[in-house]
Amino acid sequence: MSGDGESKISTTYHMRNNSKQSFWMLRTKLEKRLILAVAVATVLAVAFLAAFITTALLKRATNVNDAPQTSELRVPEQLSPAIISKEDQPAVCKDPDCVHTASKLLMNIDEKTEPCDDFYNFACGAFVKNTRIPDDKTSVNTFSIITDQLQEQIRSLLDEPIAENEPRPFALAKTLYQACMNRTAIEARGVQPLLQMLRRLGGWPVLDGNNWDERSFSWEESVYRFRHAGYSVDYFLDFSISVDVKNSTKRIIDLDQASLGLSREYLNRGFTDKLVQAYYEYMVDIAILLGADRARAEVELKDSLQFEMKLANISLPLEKRRNATSLYNPMTIAELQNKFPKIPWLQYVNRLLAPHVQVSLDEITIVNVPKYLSDLEGLLEITPKRVQANYVMWRVAGASVSYLTEELRRRQLAYVTALSGKTERESRWKECADTTSASMSIAVGALYIRKYFDEKSKAKALEMVDDIRQQFSKTLSEVDWMDSMTRQAALDKAQAMASHIAYPNEMMDNNKLTEFYSGLEMSSDKLMESVLNLTLFGTEYLFSKLREPVNKTDWLGHGRPAVVNAFYSSIENSIQFPAGILQGTFFSAKRPAYMNYGAIGFVIGHEITHGFDDQGRQFDKNGNLVDWWQESTKQKYLEKAKCIIDQYSNYTVKEVGMKLNGVNTQGENIADNGGIKEAYYAYQAWTKRHGEEPRLPGLENFSPRQMFWLSAASTWCSVYRNEAIKLRITTGFHAPGRFRVLGPLSNMDEFATDFNCPPGSPMNPHKKCKVW
Repeated sequence: MSGDGESKISTTYHMRNNSKQSFWMLRTKLEKRLILAVAVATVLAVAFLAAFITTALLKRATNVNDAPQTSELRVPEQLSPAIISKEDQPAVCKDPDCVHTASKLLMNIDEKTEPCDDFYNFACGAFVKNTRIPDDKTSVNTFSIITDQLQEQIRSLLDEPIAENEPRPFALAKTLYQACMNRTAIEARGVQPLLQMLRRLGGWPVLDGNNWDERSFSWEESVYRFRHAGYSVDYFLDFSISVDVKNSTKRIIDLDQASLGLSREYLNRGFTDKLVQAYYEYMVDIAILLGADRARAEVELKDSLQFEMKLANISLPLEKRRNATSLYNPMTIAELQNKFPKIPWLQYVNRLLAPHVQVSLDEITIVNVPKYLSDLEGLLEITPKRVQANYVMWRVAGASVSYLTEELRRRQLAYVTALSGKTERESRWKECADTTSASMSIAVGALYIRKYFDEKSKAKALEMVDDIRQQFSKTLSEVDWMDSMTRQAALDKAQAMASHIAYPNEMMDNNKLTEFYSGLEMSSDKLMESVLNLTLFGTEYLFSKLREPVNKTDWLGHGRPAVVNAFYSSIENSIQFPAGILQGTFFSAKRPAYMNYGAIGFVIGHEITHGFDDQGRQFDKNGNLVDWWQESTKQKYLEKAKCIIDQYSNYTVKEVGMKLNGVNTQGENIADNGGIKEAYYAYQAWTKRHGEEPRLPGLENFSPRQMFWLSAASTWCSVYRNEAIKLRITTGFHAPGRFRVLGPLSNMDEFATDFNCPPGSPMNPHKKCKVW
């Protein structure tokens, strides 16, 4: 976290009795020093003149709350007995970890902001003011800061030479990293790997010109070729093997709308939209760099982009995809063939699943958006094959650019700049560490935990999960709007929720790791092919699982410890906290519990509450899509959720003049509001067991409860580029950091009580929203 020097905190900030700033708070630091100096001199003079009156008067102590105190304005030691009694002094933690924690908080705080006016600005104002976004980033926040540290750790692991007896998974990961770092080999090969791949896939018309053979192309055949080359099979329609949401013990074929090169929310704005234009120009320039004629590229790729825009137009918007039941439309392949006869369904499915599984006409599939399939049929019927081929071969080229020459990557960066605002690529080693970590998460994660993870963190995190889950169950027992039957089902679901902390034990077993990665090959001088081998490896693994029963505790499904994130799975009814997030600002076993409950505790509560947000609530304790809500209770829930939707829809990001999308962000907002409440009460329960903790140096005037709120808020200190915040609002599910603080805390009576916020002040509004 960035910041120059330590901020100083006045007692007034949390001892206030009204929404106006006090006389003392309005003074500058110099004025405060002068006032105190005069006051001390006056006291000494009066004491000298009045010494003969009475000894009792000399011993009278001033209440600590009457004296202005800051960490730079100390009462002289010889006067301290006459001003501050030892009984009034709270215990202060002077351990190195406490000092370090206090320093971090003080660097973020804006002491000029009243906590009851804008607690985000109070907790994060200096961070926002002093943090500069590096040219290679779109934003800086707590997650990105810890991720930077984790990247350094992963780099040190992957930089080590491959030892003679190195377990094969670790050697494979290091080989991929070496291939990515081997710029000499990448530049020497130029664009030939991609041009050869495009020829293998049937050719890109815009490159081949009049030599392209339309008769050899069909959209289905292109998908089969992509599948065996390691590219996505989702450019026309999404095909995957997923868990059956109505019977989560088995897997099923899932058909959905296409994965697009640019979000449908942008494509639907039309060809003249600024970002659509940037996307179009990027397509044209990449084609030219690969050898296309500019005039041909501009005409043909405009046609292919308009085809992609039509795919976006027939796709269902995000707001309409939140009801899982509406997306569950089971059909046999025979029914698919009957309803959508222009697609050869049996052949299509079997060609994609080969050689692992073959299906018959009575195989059941789940169709997420039936209308998309009928619209797709019509669209394909009227779209020339050349246009279809230009579209999908562009998608292949676009997916390959990152692994090719610097010339192509520079053009990619210009497009990324238009989309997100960042003006430089990450250092090569960072990109390579990210590529390796994302592509071989199990191998890299196993290396990471063996060297860097503190095992003590696991036990502490488990205690916190248990505490917070108990508080959520207590909330379920107390809410007055649930009927008894729904309440019991909710309690059963909360009780059944599984926890996955840090990493699965199997990741310490080299034999299991080696078995998983058997069959995977890497080459240190062929990056693009190595990456395609990995994606093909992942596809083969997924497609081979169709007939296998679901093991919800399978270690392979929870084997990504080297990430700074947390997860809830509605299918598993489980929460997961990887090792990567159990560090830094979020967690330390060596600092006061109020810091941990405010930070990682907030995250834990957030993930637990996801099981009961607008989407998670649709699944029962076994992870099945079942309506377990009584109708009257469901309607009350929807009313409460609407309050949250409306609250966040009224928030405006001033920097870009855009309001938040309260519908798309409602799940995350419900989780935030419930999560902070559970964490707060869990910390209170912890305090009853262990007693009140010492305060932090420089922050002595803040009670442990106030420090809980400060810790919670500081985890969301964030700065964004304007382009990035627009993208987040348009396509994202999370509110920006500011509103992840202001929203939940202003809905909490407990926050207002702890900071003595007057009714009607910004952080204590008369109307509050509460689901859980």
